[in-house]
Amino acid sequence: FRKSEQEEVRHVAERYIAKSDPFIVMVSTPNRLDGLFNKIEKESFESCIYKKLFLDYTYGLGKIYSQEEIEKARRSPSFPREYELQYQGLIGNVFSPQSIENCQKLEYNPTVTIPNCKVSIGVDPSFGSSKFGIVTTRFVNERIEVVEAEEYERPDFNDMINRVWEIKQKHRVDNNNLTIWCDAANPEIWGSLKRMFNEPHAERYVFDKLIYYRKNNLNPAGPGGMIVIPTPFSTQGAKMLQHTKSLLEDPDNLIAIDKRFDKLLTALRIAVANEYKLDKEATSYHDILDAFRLSLQLYQRSNK
Repeated sequence: FRKSEQEEVRHVAERYIAKSDPFIVMVSTPNRLDGLFNKIEKESFESCIYKKLFLDYTYGLGKIYSQEEIEKARRSPSFPREYELQYQGLIGNVFSPQSIENCQKLEYNPTVTIPNCKVSIGVDPSFGSSKFGIVTTRFVNERIEVVEAEEYERPDFNDMINRVWEIKQKHRVDNNNLTIWCDAANPEIWGSLKRMFNEPHAERYVFDKLIYYRKNNLNPAGPGGMIVIPTPFSTQGAKMLQHTKSLLEDPDNLIAIDKRFDKLLTALRIAVANEYKLDKEATSYHDILDAFRLSLQLYQRSNK
């Protein structure tokens, strides 16, 4: 089942528990890290209604396959997932594994507030089955540090607006050093954020202003620019993904990501794209990755 259908499949099956006292058997090869089976696997044995059985190839060795057949199967890249219960997507095709390792070697404390630094918040609102992603980065000592990376499932609209304000207050950043990048496809969110920061929020005015910035090669986050910047994935998504890859794989190690932001690191490891269009069905935690590449729009290379 597609990821968007998985929860509904579970709901449909489990509605029959009280109606006909059925046996419900779910069987699958491991797939995505944020899929249905991984969620059930993480449920405690006390709360989970299923008895969990993990059957790797060793249970069938000498019964349904021979050692010779297993050795032949090992040559396939899919062997760990098909025979050893490993989840899909250990390596994607966008970011190099070495760059993801390098960004974790840079030591910093994301909970310590550093005054007078630039802070950029990426906001990826939820649509349908997706989640609401928020990633915050700051620029310290010529380096980009991730200080928040979180996602929310079907959150309250106002709670998310308040959460952005809480992040601003937590990191003690003034309006001159703050930029918020939001998916332009959700004007309710970026419009509310603009009202919160007393910025003009009429949709026609905002996009005319952005067109003016683009035509005159001006940075909308520059002096006298916007705090809240709507950014369309439809036209800028591929460019943002390329920009993220360029910064992450820079030999000067420009980005630092603490190990506690495991969902963001997982998304980077297994990100799959076709011509820089992110495959969201194949990429776990893509909402956090979208918020991350939004936040990185603040950091543009100079001509020096």
